[in-house]
Amino acid sequence: VIAVGSGLTVWMTAAWQLMLCWGLLVGLGSGSMALAFAATVTNRWFTERRGLVTGILTAASASGQLIFLPVLSWMVERHDWRPAAVTVALAALAVVPFVWLLLRDHPADVGLKPYGATEFVPKPEPVPGAARRALSVLVKAARTGPFWLLAGTFAICGASTNGLIQTHFVPAAHDAHMPVQAAASLLAVIGVFDVVGTIASGWFTDRYDARRLLATYYALRGVSLLFLPMLLAPSVHPPMLFFIVFYGLDWVATVPPTVALCREQYGEDSAIVFGWVLASHQVGAALVAFLGGVARDAFGSYDMVWYFSGALCAVAALMALVIRRKSVAAVPVAAV
Repeated sequence: VIAVGSGLTVWMTAAWQLMLCWGLLVGLGSGSMALAFAATVTNRWFTERRGLVTGILTAASASGQLIFLPVLSWMVERHDWRPAAVTVALAALAVVPFVWLLLRDHPADVGLKPYGATEFVPKPEPVPGAARRALSVLVKAARTGPFWLLAGTFAICGASTNGLIQTHFVPAAHDAHMPVQAAASLLAVIGVFDVVGTIASGWFTDRYDARRLLATYYALRGVSLLFLPMLLAPSVHPPMLFFIVFYGLDWVATVPPTVALCREQYGEDSAIVFGWVLASHQVGAALVAFLGGVARDAFGSYDMVWYFSGALCAVAALMALVIRRKSVAAVPVAAV
């Protein structure tokens, strides 16, 4: 789906076609295999070290920007945007045979136990009416306070990462007269340290209170965003590099503790619940991606956007701290 959406853009002639190809097709494809997929894999294949595994899978999903952002930026500057769109389509197609031939749905498919399990877990029968079950889980979860706190914090996570930095950092750097390729390279560096930070976050999640980890991550992210307007300049300087490293370590470090809290609160339904929580992440990202541009046009700069996002992160830190813990012993281990 990603390959089709990206490939079709080379023939588009109107704005609505861009919305269809990238907004619908690429969004549908990437959303279907995003972080909720990592949560499902972790629940099925592991009973121990789940936080670390979630961190590794999350880091892997973000590390692609380390390779693709500088390359695609160079291609756009040298050869226009169409070769870049074709490159994305070909890269997506190249993954298909590896997924088809090498990945398995459940440990039982290859005669294995989930990592850390003491007994063999048979593969469950496919559940009919998957869409109906997803909606019923949403209705049930929406009656609980932790769901709204998790959804709210993760919406702010999306707003302050994908919606803010990933969308507006390069235009903001360009406003400060930084070359576009240099700004895109800084985003790639964020991807480098994101790998380190997210894996470390997974390790911490296996050992410490996930609520306090979330509060720490959001608080530190908010502080870093408050300093960003003072750091944007025509050239890359040491304080900007410090921001890039610091922010990169925090980029998606929120995912392992969020997944852990979903698992703690909702047990065997946790992967579905996290899917809905992830939907709020994307909604938050979309809102800030749009409203950030509106604010830039209205005020002539991104300063208010950075400050507002920093304040939102402070709110997310407080929300994380008020999530009530649930006894881990009372939560059944997911069989799916």
